Amino acid sequence: MLDALTYPFDGSQIVAQKRKIKKQLLGCDKPIIKKNVAILGGSTTSEIKNILELFLLKDGIQPVFYESEYNRFYEDSLFDNPELNAFKPDVIYVYTTNRNLKNVPDVNISAEEVKALLNEDYCRFEQVWMTLRNKYNCEIIQNNFERPLYRLLDNRDCYDIHGKTHYIYKLNGLLYEFAQNNEWFHVCDLDYVSSDYGLRQWQNPRNWYMYKYALPIDAIPYLAYNVANIIKALYGRNKKGLVLDCDNTLWGGVIGDDGVEGIEIGEENAEAEAYAEFQRYLKSLKTIGVILNIDSKNDLNNALKGFEHRDSVLSKNDFVEIRANWENKDRNLADIAKSLNLLPESLVFVDDNPAEREIVTSQFSDVVAPKIDSVENYIQIMDRQGVFETVNLSDDDRHRSEMYQKNKERQVLQQRFTDYGEYLRSLEMRAEIVPFEQMSYGRIAQLINKSNQFNLTTRRYSQEQVEEMALSPDYITLQGRLIDKFGDNGIVSMVIGRIVENECLVDLWVMSCRVLKRDLELAMMDALVRECQKRSLKKILGIYIPTAKNVLVKDHYETLGFMKMQKHDGDITEWEFPLSSNYVNKNTVIKVN
Repeated sequence: MLDALTYPFDGSQIVAQKRKIKKQLLGCDKPIIKKNVAILGGSTTSEIKNILELFLLKDGIQPVFYESEYNRFYEDSLFDNPELNAFKPDVIYVYTTNRNLKNVPDVNISAEEVKALLNEDYCRFEQVWMTLRNKYNCEIIQNNFERPLYRLLDNRDCYDIHGKTHYIYKLNGLLYEFAQNNEWFHVCDLDYVSSDYGLRQWQNPRNWYMYKYALPIDAIPYLAYNVANIIKALYGRNKKGLVLDCDNTLWGGVIGDDGVEGIEIGEENAEAEAYAEFQRYLKSLKTIGVILNIDSKNDLNNALKGFEHRDSVLSKNDFVEIRANWENKDRNLADIAKSLNLLPESLVFVDDNPAEREIVTSQFSDVVAPKIDSVENYIQIMDRQGVFETVNLSDDDRHRSEMYQKNKERQVLQQRFTDYGEYLRSLEMRAEIVPFEQMSYGRIAQLINKSNQFNLTTRRYSQEQVEEMALSPDYITLQGRLIDKFGDNGIVSMVIGRIVENECLVDLWVMSCRVLKRDLELAMMDALVRECQKRSLKKILGIYIPTAKNVLVKDHYETLGFMKMQKHDGDITEWEFPLSSNYVNKNTVIKVN
């Protein structure tokens, strides 16, 4: 039943079976986070809410909804709304369409008058966004505007200043400019979703006249899927890398049988061109932080020869981990995840063989394995998975693959040492540990929402909440950047401590899996103690809330010298560290600041 929510899906089937699907999702023994999602609609939204709930539950987010009355998005935003105030939304989705535009340019008006109408429509929406932002300080998702049902000026409609198509194009451009300047504002690309579905079907007037739905009922899952991808990305539910087969996945043919010159890749024919384009697509994913890896049933030398083909877009250096052997692919995937210090479900398994996909997903139920078929469809199927939705793009994202490659060099270096302390000193590590900086709020929020293994409480905070705590005198905040002779790892750790009277309660302590076992946690502890001492605090209090993914840090506080004070149901433990003037730094291998 849950396969119904995996792309490519049947929208009518999801709508018809939504109650059964919801019941099954709620019965899954899967960690979830709860988030308040407000839908402020410009038309009927009840079924959008129902289907959006399914996609969010599938990704471990249990939404609680506030839904505005029909076409009350403007009033709910601008005027006092005690119910919405009490709801305290984490995310607001402003669901509007081109039917909510007040103005349509007339062919008889001047360019200045068209510009004034455009400005009026845009300012009306900007007023909505800014009012919501100022009231609720939450993430806001806004639809852009889909193309019109008809073109009064036919083909000229797209470029004539009086055309509605051109008017919507210009209005969308203003939305995009606003999004570029406000990281809390996210655009749901309704224009793309409706075009992909089919504009004639999407704009069926019958749905509007009878039900006041601005889209077909069967199209709602496609919209809800798109919105859910944005929300899950905001709360760290994205995947981190690809694990790719080689033969008939990265090139056509079997290299062990066909040889390098016999595989299909390049411009020689349609099939070869399709594989080359798929490789270009994969290479572009690297630029947004997706880690590429190989899992192939092949001799290693044969697999690597495929990347020596004169028309191969990818080289072996584009991949962080390469497993080409005759082991079962689920074992290789587990080994790759371990080497990357990631959980297997952080990876997407891409293989043309349905049997291999079935073996992997039967062993790791949360691993996504897209059902790729013919090579000409690979990109479309992969792109529609929504597993790498980009809501923020940091420098760390752009250089992530390079950072993992440097980690491999560190692993090679480690093998040359018998004394682990000597190995750490050989890395010549430097750390910059400072309070949260404004330019780093986005990266810190990303780290908070993506980190599952080294995360003591697995609480999730938005960028806006990060900023609030950074500016509040009631909090101690620390961000940690780690640099060594191989390069800059970026901001990889953070601590949030809440001051209560003369004590500091550690609300959140997170570290990237890329720098595990490098003693950065000791340097962060030293910095936290110094900040507490500046404020004359007497104790540091910690809490460990276990999950299926953070067993790695169950002994974290004990290792740092905390005393266990209480143990609660569910193995939740509370810890205490008395502060004294004779505290001795625990870090001995990292030069700080």
